[in-house]
Amino acid sequence: MAQSLLERLKAVPRRPGVYLFRGDRGQVVYVGKAASLRTRMRSYFGAATSLEPKLRNLRRAIADFEYIVTHTEQEALHLEATLVKRHQPLYNVRLKDDKHYPYLKVDLTDPWPRIYITRRVEQDGARYFGPYASAGSVRKTLDVTKKLFPWRSCTKTITGDDPRPCLEYYIHRCIAPCTAYCSKEEYAEVIRQTILFLEGRTEEVLRNLSAQMETASEELEFERAANIRDQIRAIERVTERQTVASTRRADEDIFGLARTETEAAVQVLFVRGTKLVNTDHFTLDGAKDASDGEVLASFLKQFYSSATYIPRRLLLPCPVPESELLAAWLTERRGKSVKLLVPRRGEKRQLVEMAQTNAREALEQARARWLADTGKTQAALDELQEELNLSSPPRRIECYDISNIQGTNAVGSMVVFIDGKPRPQEYRRFKIRTVQGANDYAMLAEVLKRRFRRATAPPERDGQQPANGDDDAKAKAWRTLPDLLIVDGGKGQLTAALDAMRDLGVEHVPAAGLAKRHEELFVKDMTEPIVLPRTSQALYLVQRVRDEAHRFAITYHRGLRKKRAIQSALDAVPGVGPKRKKALLRKFGTVKAIREAPIEEIAATVGFTRSLAERVKELV
Repeated sequence: MAQSLLERLKAVPRRPGVYLFRGDRGQVVYVGKAASLRTRMRSYFGAATSLEPKLRNLRRAIADFEYIVTHTEQEALHLEATLVKRHQPLYNVRLKDDKHYPYLKVDLTDPWPRIYITRRVEQDGARYFGPYASAGSVRKTLDVTKKLFPWRSCTKTITGDDPRPCLEYYIHRCIAPCTAYCSKEEYAEVIRQTILFLEGRTEEVLRNLSAQMETASEELEFERAANIRDQIRAIERVTERQTVASTRRADEDIFGLARTETEAAVQVLFVRGTKLVNTDHFTLDGAKDASDGEVLASFLKQFYSSATYIPRRLLLPCPVPESELLAAWLTERRGKSVKLLVPRRGEKRQLVEMAQTNAREALEQARARWLADTGKTQAALDELQEELNLSSPPRRIECYDISNIQGTNAVGSMVVFIDGKPRPQEYRRFKIRTVQGANDYAMLAEVLKRRFRRATAPPERDGQQPANGDDDAKAKAWRTLPDLLIVDGGKGQLTAALDAMRDLGVEHVPAAGLAKRHEELFVKDMTEPIVLPRTSQALYLVQRVRDEAHRFAITYHRGLRKKRAIQSALDAVPGVGPKRKKALLRKFGTVKAIREAPIEEIAATVGFTRSLAERVKELV
């Protein structure tokens, strides 16, 4: 098959375009773009050792291909984003459920326009705002807009002949074109103000309304002036909640990216003028084995291919591939210059860090929502029971991971999930004691032996005091065996785990190794791994359990490294013992803060003299 594809590639032109790789059932598995189609497509069929793991997997999935020639690389970039959204290929980074993202539509072709939610953007003369990440996001915006601006929400044909207006007129939510209580010009002004507000130009809205209020007052239309005053106050209350993002006027979208080993989320902050006028977050599939820059570039292409507004600047947390081409494409779509910036310091960097923080929170909330869904977690446990041939759904799952750098500061982690939900009070961490050098298998064996010795030890020993409630609960947790044990790794890690469990007589506990590269589950007495469907709830659960074990291990490992670095720096200072070291760290917190502190401030620390402070400054 590969040879026949290589023969066909000889006829592919060296021109810009988009290529589609198809699987054995004709499904599109990957969409890419290229400045030279033949050169780029041939690269997938070179030596397997020169390809990244993701591309090796992709090559195995390719059964056929097709391509589309474009005039320019920018056209190819736009077509690539469109085709990714249409086909949702397995090996592309793609927005989740992108086809269904909602927009707000202002139908300007209607003589009496209204604002409503739609999921299709058409070239029909209407104004669109979005895309929004969810129906909740767009409904919230619609509700706020409706409270601030009195446009009609009904779908009736407006003739101006209705005998009386509906309730919305009396609560100042509509100016009643149905009864001719307003002119077409007055209604058009309401729609214009609404569009300005949706564009984030609230200062302009307030200036216009203030001018209208003064005019109404001068013409002695006091009731109308009072209504406009109330509208101004309502808009000011809404905009007060918008964070001041900049001391200078700006037109920027700011992006943050957060990832686990299997997921990615992008947070977008929309800054217009000096205010942060809106935020939204999006989740992505297919980000595994892609770099941060590749993930972000894929998101930008898909997001702005359907976005209704492109700002002057995009602030990014990291550089993206082909940034100049992407900027040129965005400039063409906007009709004015667009710049992609990666700020390193100052106000703009703080905004990017804010977006990063919110992206991490969004990813954590998505995980929490999934874990809170009892139906999904139960389905995952039932699926694990069937796939691993367990006697019952695994209520208690324990997962283990090892973290070290070339054997130094080696630690192990144990996390516990009960009924598909994390049980942090039963997490345990282990400092590796007996293994020298980088031997993950021996470290894992040590951790498991220490864990299961606690499980098999007698509840009470001679000479021990009776346990209090907390100690008794901890002892009970240690004695409870898991229904499924997962180790982070493949065959080697699983073999080490099974040997350790056999030595302690707990080999009956079901165990599996979850290999990161292909997300395969290795189990005892099976030569081939179990590959769970990418869309299965069981895979989603075991990935989360594994990611949590990895997070818990690496957090402990980093803490030990930091503590070791601080201790080694201060241990080099003669005359600074444990008490003085503790006093310094309590006062300054870090070695860096000690280095930057003036000698007088160090000398003022309890137990220090000026000569000792000078020695600290010299040696730390």
